[in-house]
Amino acid sequence: MSEVLRVSLADVERAAETIKPLALRTPMEESRWLSALTGSSVMLKCENLQRTGSFKVRGAYTRMSHLSDEERALGVVAASAGNHAQGVALAAQALGIKATVFMPEGAPIPKEKATRGYGADVVFHGRYLEDSLAEARAFQQRTGAILIHPFDNADVVAGQGTVGLEILEQAPAVETIVVPCGGGGLLSGIAVAVKAKHPEVQVIGVQAEGAAAYPDSLAAGHPVALESMSTMADGIAVGVPGEVTFATVRDLVDEVVTVSEASLSRAVLATLERAKMVVEPAGAAAVAAILDDPSRFGSPTVGVLSGGNIDPLLLGKVIQHGMAAAGRYLNLRLRIPDRPGGLAKLLGELGDAGANVIEVSHARIDADLSLDEVEVHLQLETRGEAQAEVVLARLRERGYRLFE
Repeated sequence: MSEVLRVSLADVERAAETIKPLALRTPMEESRWLSALTGSSVMLKCENLQRTGSFKVRGAYTRMSHLSDEERALGVVAASAGNHAQGVALAAQALGIKATVFMPEGAPIPKEKATRGYGADVVFHGRYLEDSLAEARAFQQRTGAILIHPFDNADVVAGQGTVGLEILEQAPAVETIVVPCGGGGLLSGIAVAVKAKHPEVQVIGVQAEGAAAYPDSLAAGHPVALESMSTMADGIAVGVPGEVTFATVRDLVDEVVTVSEASLSRAVLATLERAKMVVEPAGAAAVAAILDDPSRFGSPTVGVLSGGNIDPLLLGKVIQHGMAAAGRYLNLRLRIPDRPGGLAKLLGELGDAGANVIEVSHARIDADLSLDEVEVHLQLETRGEAQAEVVLARLRERGYRLFE
């Protein structure tokens, strides 16, 4: 290990004892559908079933348990898009500490309400987590409250690393562990625990490609801030790695990969349908990586479902997006003769191809249309990409002109 590594296996093992009064030992579930896809065993570590709905309570409680009586009297402050907020709030409640949490504007409503429900004060500030963190630091300066960083702290990393200890106990044959990554607290903690005990096990981090600070930072050799971020996965939308987590990821993690928004949507949908698990986009990042490249994971693999706190409204949108990405929603634009029975004939062809018409509209007034043409917009439901291709091929064979 590098001399800059600030967290040891002993730290993680002590944290495992520390968190016993509060955190759950979450289940490990076999994933038959992912196993069939990869050709080897795939299991899911269900931190979405942890108290507060994510792994974050492990690190927060570990950090706050080490505070002195004087520090506890000052209260704690944190910045979070939601999961760390809930972890801090629950830990503070359990330890009798006053907590103030700064959240970015637009943080999911269920996460805000849950944080308040655990007794914390919530203040919205800024668009990104970095904005909220800056305000939390200012609050720290004004009040003396102890900052509980969401990832860049040795105690927090040690607490998150307890997930790694559990994985080794629950899946002793594991050869690859796939972990969602934002700031890197969970990824680096798991890497510390796993590499110390079984250095041959691969640890792979997964970031949303619209908020992937690690690839450029690792290439540069130091943390590099992103100029902007855009992802539905708010739980891993972190613009710059921390010093503690970057050093650990650099030294111990085998690879950091990225996944698209479409892949995240597919993963949320697939995990809901196949595993019967509700996960947020950030929590599904490991599944997204496995779905993107199944052959990469042809060994006993554990994917970490890091969180399940998703706004129901966002869940509905993600499901629709995921169905479209999986080819189960098909949007078509085509032109048909403007004569009686033209639309009925088209719908008949779609029915014969097994497609379900969800929505249909048509327009006759367009400078690009001939006088005897009508443009039809269709939204169809299919069984997947294979059937979508059958539908498109059938329409082309029948002479219909399709437009992007």
